[in-house]
Amino acid sequence: QIPKDPTQRWLRELAALGQQLQQVHPNVLAKILKERTVYQNEEIVVIDKPYGLPVHGGPGIKNCIADVLPILAKMLENMKADPLHLCHRLDKETTGVMVLARSKEAAEKVRLLFKTRQVEKIYWAIVLGDPDPVEGVVEIPIVEKEVQSHQSHYKMTLAPNYRLCSEDGKVMKIRKNRNAESAVTRYRRLAGASACSLLELQPITGVKHQIRVHLAYGLGCPILGDHKYSHWSKLAPQKLPELTLRKLKLEQSKARHLPLHLHAHRLSLPLGQPLDFVCKPPHFFQKTLRKLELDIPKD
Repeated sequence: QIPKDPTQRWLRELAALGQQLQQVHPNVLAKILKERTVYQNEEIVVIDKPYGLPVHGGPGIKNCIADVLPILAKMLENMKADPLHLCHRLDKETTGVMVLARSKEAAEKVRLLFKTRQVEKIYWAIVLGDPDPVEGVVEIPIVEKEVQSHQSHYKMTLAPNYRLCSEDGKVMKIRKNRNAESAVTRYRRLAGASACSLLELQPITGVKHQIRVHLAYGLGCPILGDHKYSHWSKLAPQKLPELTLRKLKLEQSKARHLPLHLHAHRLSLPLGQPLDFVCKPPHFFQKTLRKLELDIPKD
């Protein structure tokens, strides 16, 4: 039964986004990834990662990219290929450019480029609010902490090296958290409308959930659909501004269906000659941009 109302139809599509790829046969998933191949040579294969597909397996995960790499390799190489290798990871909800390697040696080469920060990564995100200033760098270490609430859970959070002294308002250096990892994210606003912004992001480091944490807790601009990092102490759907709800034609109670709007837009890899890969944002992301009247910059 397909709803006639376009908003209901859109909601149905969004709610199904995360589940769709968990219900297909691994061969079908490999075929989908083959169709989403944007580049290949003798060393690497670049795919446009779909939404809701985890890179690694885990509890309750039926399908993941790692499991179908041998099938995908055979489909690309006509039956007798070594399995492909992972070079880096994207969150389950993140879409866009992802690099796979055809051999262990190539994978190690690419991993080293990531590790030594020679890979330029550009992401796009739709966020709530307007960053101030509209362009800058967030440089705050990140650490994983347990959140004590009615439902204890773990989250990445900021672990700054400085804080304001309450007596005289001076900035004082505090002891470094030994487990915190240094994290640096460049950002600039590309467009703003409907109480939201479209940001271009360049993570200089690669800490787990770095972009999400820096935007939510560092800039106070959580990513649209990031229900995990929109509140600190509770697991609850993101609260959206009235204007945003109106533009999306959503009630607040339906906000939980909104997917994470974070997309790996561009990746430059200095492999021999510099290779530049671009993936357009997925259909749901583009539709949200249109609804919010955020203008996509022309590349």
